[in-house]
Amino acid sequence: MNPLEFIDQHKDDLLKTYQELHALAEPSWAEEKTSGYIAKKLQTAGFKVKKYKGHYGMTAEIPGESNQIIALRADMDALVQEVNGVVRPNHSCGHDGHSTMVLYTALALAESGLKPKHTLRFIFQPAEEKGEGALKMMEDGALENVSLLFGTHVRPVSELPYRKASPAIIHGAAGTIRGIIKGRQAHAARPNEGINVIEAASFLVQAVKEIDLQTEVPYSIKMTQLTTENDSTNVIPETAHFALDVRAQSNEVMDELKTSAIAAMSLAAEQTGASFTWSMEAFVPAAVQNERAMKMAERAICEILGKENVVPVCISQGAEDFHFYTAKNPGLAATMVGLGCGLTPGLHHPEMKFKLDALIYGTKILTQTLLTALQDI
Repeated sequence: MNPLEFIDQHKDDLLKTYQELHALAEPSWAEEKTSGYIAKKLQTAGFKVKKYKGHYGMTAEIPGESNQIIALRADMDALVQEVNGVVRPNHSCGHDGHSTMVLYTALALAESGLKPKHTLRFIFQPAEEKGEGALKMMEDGALENVSLLFGTHVRPVSELPYRKASPAIIHGAAGTIRGIIKGRQAHAARPNEGINVIEAASFLVQAVKEIDLQTEVPYSIKMTQLTTENDSTNVIPETAHFALDVRAQSNEVMDELKTSAIAAMSLAAEQTGASFTWSMEAFVPAAVQNERAMKMAERAICEILGKENVVPVCISQGAEDFHFYTAKNPGLAATMVGLGCGLTPGLHHPEMKFKLDALIYGTKILTQTLLTALQDI
């Protein structure tokens, strides 16, 4: 059976799968039911599913004649956020849709009886929301022998209109600088005897605001958390914890921004006498465009939606741990397909929604991308 015909014939099952995955919604590193659900679908279709110790990520393959592997990746976890007054896992980033599309790409190609020249690997990854899942999958060998990698992400209408698609999402780099400020306690009536960590934090806020990189590449840095370990209002606090959200549209500017943040902390310490310790957490790198992979994805989009519905690149201010795969493997050809799907009001919004027929043409784009890749390498 032609794989694209399979998708049309099973569109009701595909949409039902999406609804069932949407209802499961599990947080990072706890995707047990989600992973089990997908694994069962794959095993029923004849796939051997490889699972890993310590997490719920998995891979499945359609074996090829060569050792060269073309891979397609989906993320599985949900965001934990407040929804109607209740904090719970919620699929407001579309990972349930990504898993559905990659799953049905695998099912369509398997049902077609395809005997590929190169092995096709389907990667179902945990913990994207933590920025840690891709690193763990690589550590466990999921990228072994992979020379070409594709992914996808639904996009808000502000980035891609409905029924448009892009062969590359250009995410920026992002990270959190978490730090501790240490001062000296004193009675509030004698502030000159202490070192006030709140004042030190205010100096840091001002120093951060004055960072001015000479670049046209978008970037931002701002303090997003500040707490002190002090229950009394008449004591100068000794310890404060802070977080800086740091973002840049390129990895090079991210390095500059990090250097400037370190200088800002040193200046605040110098001005106040407080000490600063810090670490970078939840870091994800920026996308690097790969023309070879992009051309394959572009051809697939043209086949499914028409040339007039191709958007050359999708620029996003968000971040995505998919780009660790290329950052850690510079020779890897990879790209992430952006899918316009009428998504409103925005990613990570508790009431995020999109037009579900996008899952049908999105699955077709991914399927055609793999078929195109098999022809081109």
